[in-house]
Amino acid sequence: MAYVWAKTIVNLRFLSVFFLFLLCLPTGGGQKKKENLLSEKVDQMMEWSSRRSVIRMNGDKFRRYVKAPPRNYSVIVMFTALQPQRQCSVCRQANEEYQVLANSWRYSSAFSNKLFFTVVDYDEGADVFQQLNMNSAPTFMHFPAKGKPKRADSFDLQRIGFASEQLAKWIADRTDVQIRVFRPPNYSGTIALALLVSLVGGLLYLRRNNLEFIYNKTGWAMAALCVVFAMTSGQMWNHIRGPPYAHKNPQNGQVSYIHGSSQAQFVAESHIILLLNAAITMGMVLLNEAATSKGDVGKRRTSLLNRRHTRRRRREDGENT
Repeated sequence: MAYVWAKTIVNLRFLSVFFLFLLCLPTGGGQKKKENLLSEKVDQMMEWSSRRSVIRMNGDKFRRYVKAPPRNYSVIVMFTALQPQRQCSVCRQANEEYQVLANSWRYSSAFSNKLFFTVVDYDEGADVFQQLNMNSAPTFMHFPAKGKPKRADSFDLQRIGFASEQLAKWIADRTDVQIRVFRPPNYSGTIALALLVSLVGGLLYLRRNNLEFIYNKTGWAMAALCVVFAMTSGQMWNHIRGPPYAHKNPQNGQVSYIHGSSQAQFVAESHIILLLNAAITMGMVLLNEAATSKGDVGKRRTSLLNRRHTRRRRREDGENT
């Protein structure tokens, strides 16, 4: 009896070891396969990043390198429609800012394989738009290294705008990766300032013998009004946010000159406000001039001549007497 129990215990131990071996064998092999697949994906993403800062993706690449695990890197994706037939001016402007941000990350000393910038165009990945139930462009999304995207991983384009600095701040909040934006030098402002200084200097040189126009109050008042109109119409907001002149709906072709949200406006909307402010100001000036005027200029001149003639006749009558 004791022999039977001992044999049973030995068999149970053998079976336990055998089952543990079977359980560990596929797990170890699967882990190694997973690591090889992850290494292959990272190497491929790094190779693409070495050739261009923003990686273009279609539906297959998006599902393999962005959606499918394993993944230990974060991916920023811009969903856009850059083809000319889409007529998306906002997409082109947002793409320029996105390229600046991606280049700043690509050529920075902190560049690593923890963050990649990609783009999915509607004409190259329409199935991705359908999969994500996305019906607008441009849209920026962050796909974290682990888990699914949350609500905060969608960039609030309407409220914040698409400037590179704002995108970099959003990425720092989601990934803890700090990106310092380096913009390419733009000499258009310097050239415009040089032309303005040259024009003013030439005008002063030509009028050097008669500079009374500098003390013209009307001219200074008109210049001050132009500055006020520009500021109150939102031109400074346009300079900071960089909105398009107008928006054309790609579905029905309808052009919108006034933004539907109170948090944004188009350039055409600011021009409309500027013209309205100028019209109101001009109307107030004309009303003020009409109120302070004493009458028709011709009538005032005739009245003045009559008074002079009357004084002359009185003076002549006095001399005769």
